[in-house]
Amino acid sequence: MSEYHEVRLSGFGGQGIMLAGAILTEAAGIYDDKNVTQTRSYGPESRGGVSRSEIIISDELIGYPEATKPDLVLAMTQEAADKYHKDINANGIMIIDSSIVKNIPKISAKIFKVPLTKIATDVVGKKITANVVALGSIAAIVNWVSKESIKKAVLLRSPKGTEKMNEKAFEAGYKEGMKLLS
Repeated sequence: MSEYHEVRLSGFGGQGIMLAGAILTEAAGIYDDKNVTQTRSYGPESRGGVSRSEIIISDELIGYPEATKPDLVLAMTQEAADKYHKDINANGIMIIDSSIVKNIPKISAKIFKVPLTKIATDVVGKKITANVVALGSIAAIVNWVSKESIKKAVLLRSPKGTEKMNEKAFEAGYKEGMKLLS
């Protein structure tokens, strides 16, 4: 059976949504040898405005590069949850940052409430790692890209001296995702 998944990562500028999208794209395309596309959209402000990164992952050629019915939506802000829940696949998955998103959309897709920002702050000690915590959760909740590939891409994209911190963030997100699955 053919594999085809549409992913939308969303939040506000400054949360590392674009970087998380690039990491997921590299992990799927380079390390898992899948066909991938990535598109990006920023709000009018580079920091603070809504931003999204869409990734298509497939084992066949990709005909259209943008997500039209995402199978996975990550919402790291209330505004992102409000805006991007509308076109999610009915059988899809929505991961929300429950540290920030309080009004949970009423949708048929499965919702995972992961306190991404709280984990980044409490476990890692750096709020800025919430995007890496999110990637860890994604690795646990869906198996479209291998955990090893995402972790490798995270570590290769980590600025020198931050590898251990980012590995800790990734593993904390993975652990939380696994906990929610059981």
